[in-house]
Amino acid sequence: MVPALALASAAGGADPAPERIQPFAGAPIALLVDLSSGQVLFSREADRRFMPASITKVMTAFLAFELMEEGKLSPGQSYAMSEHAYREWHGKGSRMFLDRGEPVTVETLLLGIASVSANDASVVLAEGAAGSVDNWVSMMNAKAREIGMTDSHFGTPNGWMDEGRTFTTANDLAILAREMIARHPDLYRFYFGREGMSYRGIAQANHDPITGRVEGADGIKTGFTNQAGYGFLGSAERDGRRLIMVAATAPTPRDRNDASIALMEWGFDAFDTRALYPRGGYVGEALVQEGARGTVPLVAAGPIHATYPRGAEITPRLTIRYDGPLQAPLREGERVAELEIAVEGAPPSRVPLLAGQAVEEANGWQRLVNGVVGMFR
Repeated sequence: MVPALALASAAGGADPAPERIQPFAGAPIALLVDLSSGQVLFSREADRRFMPASITKVMTAFLAFELMEEGKLSPGQSYAMSEHAYREWHGKGSRMFLDRGEPVTVETLLLGIASVSANDASVVLAEGAAGSVDNWVSMMNAKAREIGMTDSHFGTPNGWMDEGRTFTTANDLAILAREMIARHPDLYRFYFGREGMSYRGIAQANHDPITGRVEGADGIKTGFTNQAGYGFLGSAERDGRRLIMVAATAPTPRDRNDASIALMEWGFDAFDTRALYPRGGYVGEALVQEGARGTVPLVAAGPIHATYPRGAEITPRLTIRYDGPLQAPLREGERVAELEIAVEGAPPSRVPLLAGQAVEEANGWQRLVNGVVGMFR
């Protein structure tokens, strides 16, 4: 679950001024998280389950990014639309107008998914990469469990109506966005935040309500069905500070769009930040057990800030947290600890820390030396 910080909450705490909170009202479910500090700036019904509609495609994109990282999927691979997929999806909802038997690269499919919410591209990617839609959906749900989306389930790769089998929460979507951007920043920047795309001579626009309207906005994904209403998972970055927002179950696209823009602008305007560490900056050390060395440097996974209401005087308390000692071997860049940031008057939040270098398992001599050193700690 995203750490809950009551800097601003619909239920109490340091609420936004009435003239600023009113535009949020169009989204019954709303969440705003500062990823650089882990702090929740605004939360309304963030644990309430809802149908994400096409926001589901963010999980499909994230799963594809993970497979690329593992060398199991390549942007240059091509998949063709099966006869079954064509009959089911060639005329259903938002699409790229893919034709049966037409080879399309993974890169093009992902651009269609991220930019124009292509239902057909999602199915072609699922069938091609996993052998079947069912296999792909199983992989989506396994990945959701792995990253901590404990209150979500996926029944399709594209979010098409499935009698409620696909559901999520705002908190879980914030986790998904955080993991996608943190693990795959280059892929995120390449595929998301585009104005649209043209394929087979058909130009289509991206319906993202904040990119091009909110400074620093770069995605992520809208969603709509008659059952789900209008929703949006969005992100923007300014001066190294990245916000993630969710607006869901809005009755009209204007309600969703107004709430999304207002949340983002308020998040940047109403809060100050204090830069603590740059991406990759050294934060501290963690003890290592049975390693070639007894400690491992800890570095920031991304820029780390402390966030607080504008004008407030704060001195954040910083504590490194991990289950230790850590067990060797450790990979460089592996997430092994968290930095807890405590701001007076609010619960602490946490951001991830990575191993700054690899630590191999100790040989016999190193184990002996470590044992002697450990006696004097």
